[in-house]
Amino acid sequence: MKNYTLLIIISFFCSILVAQQKSNSLLHLNRAEKILFLGNSITYDGRYVAMIESVLLSSHFIKGTAIINLGLPSETVSGLSEDNHANGEFARPCLFDRLESVLQKIKPDVVFACYGMNDGIYLPFDSVRFKAYQDGIENLYTEVLKSGVKRIVLITPPVHDDPDLGLDGYNQVLDRYSTWLLEQRKNEKWEVIDLHFPMKKYLESITRIDPTYKLAPDGIHPEQEGHWLMARSIISYLNPTFPQVIKWDEYVANHTYLPKLYETVLKKQELMKLALLRYTKHKRPGIPSGLTMEQANQQNKHLEKQISSLIAHH
Repeated sequence: MKNYTLLIIISFFCSILVAQQKSNSLLHLNRAEKILFLGNSITYDGRYVAMIESVLLSSHFIKGTAIINLGLPSETVSGLSEDNHANGEFARPCLFDRLESVLQKIKPDVVFACYGMNDGIYLPFDSVRFKAYQDGIENLYTEVLKSGVKRIVLITPPVHDDPDLGLDGYNQVLDRYSTWLLEQRKNEKWEVIDLHFPMKKYLESITRIDPTYKLAPDGIHPEQEGHWLMARSIISYLNPTFPQVIKWDEYVANHTYLPKLYETVLKKQELMKLALLRYTKHKRPGIPSGLTMEQANQQNKHLEKQISSLIAHH
């Protein structure tokens, strides 16, 4: 009986410790010098990444941490591509064409990676394509940790809202990809953030009232509201006490200096993204050529001073 009681007590305190570790996961970010975001065109767009940094800065959860966006349009981890991608001008780039260079030159402490949207190449579910996605994610996870990164967080792909079929089109493929990725939290003890199914649930609730509503006009690339849903899911995972404000405009209305902070953070991230994409030598045509690292770092210093001043006065 004593042993049984002791086991209950140990189990109770272990559950408290696990809960505390999850709720305090931002402490890990506090110790990071560089946090890297990898992904496709949705990450390259940059709004959700800038929202995350702005909220974390305004909440004083990070200070002196560089948040780096190196998303690349059209990119996959599966290595697959349509024959007529970009009207046949070039095949989809694969992350592994640049991953080694990125990790060696950036040397991040933490990596967030969001892939899947392009990996089924917008066709019905196919087991061979699915296996290519699974292998790509597993390879990504292995290579990132092998490079010395202390923490990798995988993110499910956003919702796909087909212009004609809605959620009954390609999103059914992403449902399966996202479900598999979430299963790895239990199977492989991976750290995975789900933004796919919360976005799907939100879209379903809105379209019941307004069937014409779209998070993404083209079905793929979300507008500001979609980027905020993505940012909010990630911030809420890192800090479960974060308020569940539905719209970005509602959130910034309660933080009057946040629009200016966000604007400056987005400008800083765009500057450094293009410079670092150039520095790490991606292979995707059509990306604007960034500044040299020396030029970008000079401009970045001025933007960092503006950001520090905004935070200090609030």
